[in-house]
Amino acid sequence: MEKNFDAVILANGDFPTHEIPLKVLHAAKHVVCCDGAIADYPKADVVIGDGDSVPQEYHDRLIQVDEQEDNDLTKATRYCLAQGWRKIAYLGCTGKREDHTLGNISLLMRYFREYHVRGVMYTDHGYFIAAQGDNTFDVQAGQQVSIFNFGCTELSSEGLKWQCYPTTEWWQGTLNEALGNSFTIHANGYYLIFISRKEYICQ
Repeated sequence: MEKNFDAVILANGDFPTHEIPLKVLHAAKHVVCCDGAIADYPKADVVIGDGDSVPQEYHDRLIQVDEQEDNDLTKATRYCLAQGWRKIAYLGCTGKREDHTLGNISLLMRYFREYHVRGVMYTDHGYFIAAQGDNTFDVQAGQQVSIFNFGCTELSSEGLKWQCYPTTEWWQGTLNEALGNSFTIHANGYYLIFISRKEYICQ
């Protein structure tokens, strides 16, 4: 998992409360807020969006982008890329509205495939990582793992309680479990990993 991020993008979902995403936020070199999220983190460097939910006192940091084809998370990601920042932590992307949550999570894969972003999306319960091909992930024994297939026709695993396979439905890859301090995925395409926090194992 990437740790030394070039920037943090804070979306306008639920503001993080867990110590890990908060630590990532406070250690950030640059913080880019999506529209109204600036109200939750006034110390951000810049705010990206159409400006409709940005309080007037933060308009001096607003970069207004009115096009509606992409959402504010993508506009903020494009801003980061323009600055040369490809290692990006995404916070505040879940909560409030379920359709926004699902859309934001799926965008992590788009950014990985199309923009070559090395991104991690943190929530209060764990984190998402987009990946391709063979990868090994460091974990703790017992951590819950979900694997969402994005077109792999070959998909297998080592170090998980249940063997992975090229699923066709997202629910089929959920609720696996790490047996040791790492697990490996073998794949011929793209997939999205969710790794839960250790303290949520029994919840």
